[in-house]
Parts: sequence; structure tokens; C-alpha cells
Amino acid sequence: MPPGTTGAVDLDSRPFQLHVPVGYDPARKVPLVVLLHGYGSSGVQQERYFNLTPESDRRGFLYAIPDGTTDRDGMRFWNATEACCDAHRSGVDDVAYLERLLDTVESAYSVDTARVYLVGHSNGGFMGYRMACERSMRVTAIVSLAGAADDDTSLCTPQRPVSVLQIHGTADATIKFGGGTRDGHRYPSVDTTLATWRRINSCSAEADTSAPRLDLEPRLRGAETGVTTYSVGCREATRVELWDIRGGGHLPTLNAIFAPAVTDFLYASTPRS
Repeated sequence: MPPGTTGAVDLDSRPFQLHVPVGYDPARKVPLVVLLHGYGSSGVQQERYFNLTPESDRRGFLYAIPDGTTDRDGMRFWNATEACCDAHRSGVDDVAYLERLLDTVESAYSVDTARVYLVGHSNGGFMGYRMACERSMRVTAIVSLAGAADDDTSLCTPQRPVSVLQIHGTADATIKFGGGTRDGHRYPSVDTTLATWRRINSCSAEADTSAPRLDLEPRLRGAETGVTTYSVGCREATRVELWDIRGGGHLPTLNAIFAPAVTDFLYASTPRS
């Protein structure tokens, strides 16, 4: 595909969209961002919500937009954890699919494999955490909006640390800030998810809250989102970060600063050697 265009790439009868940024030059390695949609959504719908394509053109990263498979209820999903969202136990191997997606893009384009990022919402956030656990050698950083890690931490044994940004509304009634259950299976609280990744990355519990608050949700008054960063002691200069949208729900009405702010976090994550 020529620079500045988006088109379909076939993979295992599950085609995905790929945006090649304006100014792409195969002689220069560029980052790759993969978008993971929420349960019942699609890659195209998720992109309309997150609006990362303009950032792809502005910042120069390749941008892959895949779809999960469809369950018996006609809902697209990622098989991330017991809590979310393979309710009918199809057993689809989405880790293998996403790894083949990375292979496919990296074989056809000049990807900087030290800067591969996953960004997901809800079920897509759960899937981002699973990829960080099981394919840490392929993933530099993940961003999860309203997702969570697996409640069974013994299943997460990454080979190397991964930077993590969790964005979560404190009033989320679907994936609750304080944790809960789905389909009879528990998912952890935001605090537990962050603590798990601080442990994995060997970060101390020393929190930095000095960053300015963000105004991500126009329906809430003022700069409603606090920023908490854990970076002291983290291996390989990774970090674990929380953006807590005070009063925000599961589908916050994101404003125009969301995509640039998320991209800033990804780009600030230390490239792998």
C-alpha cells in the first residue's frame, strides 16, 4: 500500500486493516501500533473512537487494526482471560493470531521491532495484557482503557518487562475500578493490575503524581484525570502508569487530546535493544 493509505491485509482468513503513514520510507524503520477493539465492537469502530490514524500520519508509525472472531451471539471478541471474553469457550488462539499479524507486517514493511505497541479498549485491553504476559519479547508497551490483567497472576510469566499504561474511569460499571466478576470469573482491581506489573517490572511502590492532570472527558468538569507513574527501580527503564478518570465510565467521551497523549506515552517507552 502506498504511504498515506489504509487497506486490507489477508491473514488466516481474518484480514486486518493496515494504515501506512504519510511519508513512509522503507529505508527507515518505524514503530508499529496494533489496535485491539472491545467486546462486540470491531477494529473500524474502535478506530473511530480512538482516532489514532491522524497520529500515525503525524508521528510516522505503521498502524494495524485487526478484528477478533465472532461468538455464537454474533459479538466480536478476543480470547484474553477467563473473565473476558470467550464466554462460549471457543478456545480460539488469539495470541498466535496476533503474533502472526506482527510477523506479517514486519516481513512486508520496515518495522522497528524495538518499538511495537498494543492499544486496547475493555476486552482489547485484557488482550493487550495477555500479549504482554505471553509475548513480551515482541511487545514494548501496552495501553489499556478499561481492561484488566488476568486474575491468575501465575499465568503471567513474561521473559522481559513491558511498559504499561492503564486508563480507567473510577465510575466504570462494566469493568469496575475495584475489580469484580464476569461469567463467574474474577478480574482484578486497577490497583491489583498495577501492582502485578510493578512486581513484574521490579518497580518500587514509589508513586510520582507530579504530572499535570489531564482533561480527557469533556462531560466532566475540569482536568478530571490524575496521572500516577511508577518508574523508580523498573527494569530496562520501563514504567507502569495510571490515568484515573475521576467519575468516568466504561465508554468515556474522549476528546482530541486523547490520541496524542497516548502516543506520547508509547513513544516515551524505552525501545528494546
